[in-house]
Amino acid sequence: MGCCASAPEQPRKKSNSMSYTNQGGGGGGVPVGGANSYQPKPMNPGGYPPSAAYPSSAAPRGPPGYNMGGPPQIGGGAMVPQVGGAVPHIGGGTMGGARSALMFIGLYRYEARTPEDLSFDKGDQLQIMNNSDGDWWLARSLRTGREGYIPSNYVAAMESVQAQDWFFGKIKRSDAEKKLLQIGNQSGTYLIRESESQPGNYSLSVRDGESVKHYRIRKVDSGGCYIAPRAMCKSLDDLVNHYKREADGLCCRLTVPCPKSDKPVTGGLSYNTKDEWEIERTSLRLINRLGAGQFGEVWEGLWNNTTSVAVKTLKIGTMSVEDFLSEAQIMKKLRHEKLIQLYAVCTQEEPIYIVTELMKNGSLLDYLQKGAGRHLKLPELIDIGAQVANGMAYLEAQHYIHRDLAARNVLVGEGNIVKIADFGLARLINDDEYCAREGAKFPIKWTAPEAALYSRFSIKSDVWSFGILLVELITHGRIPYPGMTNGEVLAKVEQGYRMPVPPGCPEPLYQIMLDCWKQEADERPTFEYLHHTLNDYFVSAADTAYRMLT
Repeated sequence: MGCCASAPEQPRKKSNSMSYTNQGGGGGGVPVGGANSYQPKPMNPGGYPPSAAYPSSAAPRGPPGYNMGGPPQIGGGAMVPQVGGAVPHIGGGTMGGARSALMFIGLYRYEARTPEDLSFDKGDQLQIMNNSDGDWWLARSLRTGREGYIPSNYVAAMESVQAQDWFFGKIKRSDAEKKLLQIGNQSGTYLIRESESQPGNYSLSVRDGESVKHYRIRKVDSGGCYIAPRAMCKSLDDLVNHYKREADGLCCRLTVPCPKSDKPVTGGLSYNTKDEWEIERTSLRLINRLGAGQFGEVWEGLWNNTTSVAVKTLKIGTMSVEDFLSEAQIMKKLRHEKLIQLYAVCTQEEPIYIVTELMKNGSLLDYLQKGAGRHLKLPELIDIGAQVANGMAYLEAQHYIHRDLAARNVLVGEGNIVKIADFGLARLINDDEYCAREGAKFPIKWTAPEAALYSRFSIKSDVWSFGILLVELITHGRIPYPGMTNGEVLAKVEQGYRMPVPPGCPEPLYQIMLDCWKQEADERPTFEYLHHTLNDYFVSAADTAYRMLT
């Protein structure tokens, strides 16, 4: 059965004006109007939607619908997974033991890191023998006949939507545009994503020259789907194939799926080490020093001669091993795409090693000052700010405080992808020069006045620090409050002084900085709000009506 296309959205105008309030005719970046629009309250995390209730306990957990470890598990149910549905639970399997299995397909190439792991290629068919662990499943390769453990986020159920190269899951429209507009993608490059506001529906995003067009895909009760109501397709796959043959009303004919460049981060180094904090120091080889700071060095390393990692070596006496291990138990449970994942530690002797995922471009500060970040323009800089706010919004939801948010503690990977590092470590440092606000190492210029003067650290003091980080971004790593000493900064800020607008900083962005530096902590915006505001910085209010539907 054929398909027809509806007309694409109208070209949208650019705007960078924004406001905390929901202005009916305003130019703010946050969607306005309508029950389905996202309207976070600027001062209170989780204010909208009502279902996003945050836990009262400080123990981290995922927000509603957030899966802390791999695809969802259910007890029982049909052994054949439904397209786009949950993965049935299979327990009790051992190496070479389980009888019942699910059929999955490799989404990425995976090379075994330990003898217990199973290597597989993209497209390999895999029998899942035991998926009782959320992060690592026992599987058998139909191609090689071998069995072993695989990372669950590297595979998808056979014939499911998730197994398709063109399916990108739950990504935002703005993120889809970033991916499609990357260098190397041609007109006709496309992807399908889940609707942001209508769960169960999908959107088709297509590159058209130097812009991206978006088309709403509707489903019908009979099982079909369509872009234009005058014609139906039996499935998403049929819809894609139809528009690959002819444009039929789209901006252009579909050509190739948007590349999935980055492999996901695995839940731990391997199945055997996932729940083992302490690893042998001899299993690590330090290869290349990426940077050095007040309390240690960061190295590119190799674990088990198979896996690239980052190794942070702490100077002797920097912190108590017992305190660090206690904090690390919490840190390892924090899972978010914008947080550096903690893999393992070496604490049996000093210096302490902290083993994390590797971000090859080092710290954001060095990247802005000396690396390719020197040439980043405003859109890329604001995108980095939005990424940091995204990670901090997750910590905000977990009632977890960073305490030392700054460009030096944000790491950069390929394609200007950034992740937050060293969250929670600042309070463990024993150095008197760091702990005393008069000390030379104390980051006064990044610290909110209530935290610097009275040690009242909170997520709102992190918001203050985020405002300073925005200054670092827009000035490509310049030291805040240039020409002023720590003592002068502390005294003047307490009296109401704020940094003037940095050179080249747009007024709306400077207003965000000033909002982060409100004297009263409760008047500062939430990271949830900051994320959505920066993420939509260049989106006009005229575009809002469409955004509410896709």
